[in-house]
Amino acid sequence: MDNKLTTIAFDADDTLWHNERFFQLTQAHFTQLLADHAERDHLMERLLAAEKRNIQHYGYGIKGFVLSMIETAIEVTEDRVPASVIRQLIDAGQEMLAHPIELLPHAREAVEGVAETHRVILITKGDLIDQERKLAQSGLGDLFDGVEIVSEKTAETYRTIFEQHGEGPSSAMMVGNSMRSDVVAPIAAGCWGVHVPHGLVWEVEHAETPSDHPRFRELSDLGELSDLVRALG
Repeated sequence: MDNKLTTIAFDADDTLWHNERFFQLTQAHFTQLLADHAERDHLMERLLAAEKRNIQHYGYGIKGFVLSMIETAIEVTEDRVPASVIRQLIDAGQEMLAHPIELLPHAREAVEGVAETHRVILITKGDLIDQERKLAQSGLGDLFDGVEIVSEKTAETYRTIFEQHGEGPSSAMMVGNSMRSDVVAPIAAGCWGVHVPHGLVWEVEHAETPSDHPRFRELSDLGELSDLVRALG
């Protein structure tokens, strides 16, 4: 099989634009609202447990996050959480959903650079409406040959996408900030997995770095991507 690199895929949140910092700011507000009922570390443990538990019900994204905060607030207050707190959590979620998109450094030039020579795909997970909004506001939408908004990023997901949008996983590269979803899973599918660390990573997305795998690469930022793609041919 020809392994020539023909297709480059990008993650969206915290790879092309800021995302996790808004979750962390809202989490800080959440702990302040419930400070009289539980310590911060305990609240964060309960919230993370709720998020993990609820992924199968709500998927990824802001709406599931808000529902998990409300559920946690009800639990830690033993059903006595004031309606005003619930209202503030809903308002915080709506503010997150309306927040302007801020591109990360080198995002546009990275996508534009590889789009000149390769097929370029966006692969992101989360709430469909919110991800479509962010892509539209980013101004990057016209640069992509395909957009896939998926419920989960697994090896099988990547195999399916790269068979549809390219010559298969062996000729594809995935670029993203999440070690679990954007690097380990694509490599398991037979792709190149390129890690671009963001600094803020949701705990659910942590995974061991496949440092010794021949198809693993790490960049300090997206400004280095074009050189890597040229080097790999």
